[in-house]
Amino acid sequence: MKKVYFDNAATTQVRSEVINTMTQVLQTEFGNPSSTHDFGRSSKALIETARKEVAQILNVSASEIIFTSGGTEADNLVLNGCVKNLSVTRIISSKIEHHAVLYAIQELQASHNITVEYVNLDHCGAIDFNHLESLLADTTQKTLVSLMHVNNEIGNILDLKHVATLCKKYNTLFHSDTVQSIGHYHLDFSDIPIDFAAVAAHKFHGPKGVGFAFVRKNSGIRPMIVGGAQERGMRAGTEPVYAIVGMVEALKISYQNLAQEKKYITGLKDYFKESLVKEIPEIQFNGQCDDNDKSSYTVLNVCIPVSPEKGTMLLFQLDLKGIACSKGSACQSGSNKGSHVLSEILKEKDLAKPSIRFSFSSFNTKDEIDYVVQTLTTFVKTGNVLEH
Repeated sequence: MKKVYFDNAATTQVRSEVINTMTQVLQTEFGNPSSTHDFGRSSKALIETARKEVAQILNVSASEIIFTSGGTEADNLVLNGCVKNLSVTRIISSKIEHHAVLYAIQELQASHNITVEYVNLDHCGAIDFNHLESLLADTTQKTLVSLMHVNNEIGNILDLKHVATLCKKYNTLFHSDTVQSIGHYHLDFSDIPIDFAAVAAHKFHGPKGVGFAFVRKNSGIRPMIVGGAQERGMRAGTEPVYAIVGMVEALKISYQNLAQEKKYITGLKDYFKESLVKEIPEIQFNGQCDDNDKSSYTVLNVCIPVSPEKGTMLLFQLDLKGIACSKGSACQSGSNKGSHVLSEILKEKDLAKPSIRFSFSSFNTKDEIDYVVQTLTTFVKTGNVLEH
């Protein structure tokens, strides 16, 4: 059976160079970074070099990079820290954020009685900046804005600098989940006055289980995980040296190859869109994902024109053909709930139809796209991918 992978927004294939780097570190740099002997100092040096390299990429200070277990921990560190340490009593967010943000906010609302307000969205899921500014202007409470840079389901891109500038205008803290954008877009945090960001290595061909939080210096946030003095006192726990080094290797390669790979992947996405429209004219694109200026070049979310009854078997049928994709974020796998993102932007009749997220990387090919389009076309016509 042919196997093709179009679920790169969930996780990406680890680059061979990254695997080689991690293997080398695992074999030779096994010392505990907190130990003061030579083995420990050697491991510690690797971590601090990695921190400086991340900081250089984002144009920030090395002390502003806190290594974590991934994006979810980074989001939770920031959101909890703002409420518990910085006296934030109000959070402005959107209803289409990643659950790492939405659920963390709900927990803080229940435990700390904070005020939570959601900015209006248009029918494509784009932020209403006028409403955002009205929310920022109309408060005496200490406020945090938390809005993701690239939506993980529909690919919408937020104007990060515009929001950051608005937040500065109204003396408001700004956090962004940049999990889907770091490694795919150049971000200069000396130019973008953002306060906090979350990053995960496995979204840019690095290992799972490692990421980092960007925390603007002198923020006042204290550690969420306590026990040791690791990460300059900001995150207790022995650091996974091999994973951190692997993440930074993946990040460096991503930016070294960014122009070339972005052009290639954008070509794949355009080819996919054109092929789908040609073979299935009634197909719809969710959010702004059909507009390359307003959405990520790595994500395409499509509404398939079949009945709800037929649609219930679509993902299963695609899996039978070896096609990996997603009905939403990977964090919803195994859940009977539909996409909370699509629930906010689609009309009832379209929400009843199956929507599939395809997400791309430089490892994909046009031949794979042809295979997927052929399979989808067969399903739309017959309801069975195994018929030809």
